[in-house]
Amino acid sequence: MANWQDGPGTLHVGSHRIPLEVAASYRARTRGLLGRDGIDGAMLLTPAASVHTFRMRFAIDVAYLDRDLGVLAVVTMAPGRLGLPRLRSRHVLESAAGAMAGWGLRAGTVINVDVPGRLTRR
Repeated sequence: MANWQDGPGTLHVGSHRIPLEVAASYRARTRGLLGRDGIDGAMLLTPAASVHTFRMRFAIDVAYLDRDLGVLAVVTMAPGRLGLPRLRSRHVLESAAGAMAGWGLRAGTVINVDVPGRLTRR
């Protein structure tokens, strides 16, 4: 699933349709959610195997995804933390703390992502 590009999309988790921001460039991944007070929806960092929450203003849920967008693990991270890299992780999904539980996202879930000009996993 190469050729990801920065931009908007939609995350599909079961019957939930969630606004998504894709951060695929080095610059977008480095910036991530820094400087924000929250997020409406989720951010997909790709490629990524770990994240940190240094200089973040709010706690986040982090889902580590494999190459097929299967969820390997979901953790909640407070600001000022360093997440350990996950060996099989190819993408990381971030959202506001508690959001992923509301969507029913947990280890073993396979997500679907729609981005303009491309449908990924249906």
